[in-house]
Amino acid sequence: MTQNKKKILMGLGAFFVVLFLFEIYLPKSFIKSDKVEYVLEKGTGANEIANDLKRKGVIKNAQFFKFYVLVSLNYSKLQAGKYELSESMSVADIADKFARGDIIKNKIIIIEGWSIEDLTEYLESNKTFEQDDFYDALKKDYSGEFMFLKERPKAVGYEGYIFPDTYYISQETTTEDFLKIALSNFDKKMSDELRQEIKKQGKSIFKIVTMASMLEKEVKTIEDKKIVSGILWKRIKEGIPLQVDATVNYATGKSDEKVTIKDTKVDSLYNTYKYYGLPLGPISNPGLDSILAAIYPEESPYWYYLSADGNGQTIFSKTLDEHNEARAKYFK
Repeated sequence: MTQNKKKILMGLGAFFVVLFLFEIYLPKSFIKSDKVEYVLEKGTGANEIANDLKRKGVIKNAQFFKFYVLVSLNYSKLQAGKYELSESMSVADIADKFARGDIIKNKIIIIEGWSIEDLTEYLESNKTFEQDDFYDALKKDYSGEFMFLKERPKAVGYEGYIFPDTYYISQETTTEDFLKIALSNFDKKMSDELRQEIKKQGKSIFKIVTMASMLEKEVKTIEDKKIVSGILWKRIKEGIPLQVDATVNYATGKSDEKVTIKDTKVDSLYNTYKYYGLPLGPISNPGLDSILAAIYPEESPYWYYLSADGNGQTIFSKTLDEHNEARAKYFK
């Protein structure tokens, strides 16, 4: 082979390498462009995908997309789903996105202290799930998949177990799927150490969650939650009614900071003014701080507490007289 032919071949080789890098790793446009939704159906071949993307104007050349998918060994990894693409993504970016299954996901934020009713209203308002569909999913029994649910009384639903967190779900996720994801998250948060401590205390996860659900609604800080937890467990031990306003609100469906005397007489097993001990079940979905406070209460000389002015301040009292003075001061 002559020197000139070698140079020509080397030049051609360099040209194709540059062309390959240009077509594969540089996007069609460097200008920020509108997002394009693309649904990759299960079983769709690389040829059809490449032609679709070219037709939608996302990529410059269908052949290079097919070539990259094959040489990168991503062909068998392409996952079905709805994707968000743009002209500012390279062929490599798009193919790798398909291989990772990085599909469009809905963001769901469950706030600590929300009830199931709050959650279903939120899910319907952001068009994630219909309320009726979610309530239908709540009618099913998941205790076979989650052992912690077996100790839950039959009369109590899943209130308290839908762990507050930020969730990202695909558009194909069903209400039942999401409910299982949230229950699984709760299961993970209840570590072996926490379960052993609960068992050591002769309590159950159900009782802990019920206590935590009240702490979540009544108190703001983890420090105050631990003290209030100590007060409430102590009152239960001594046979003194808990008189937690949040349980009355749960029974009446109201959300007033100060409940009326009439409300405290409502005949409901959630009314801790009328019935001794813990309410029938959880009154909200508590976060981890409230759960930890329920498991690790702090001993104190206090028997009463008051959440003042809705500003997060908690007033503690040793006697009923002190408590009544605090009520007169903060709830004029």
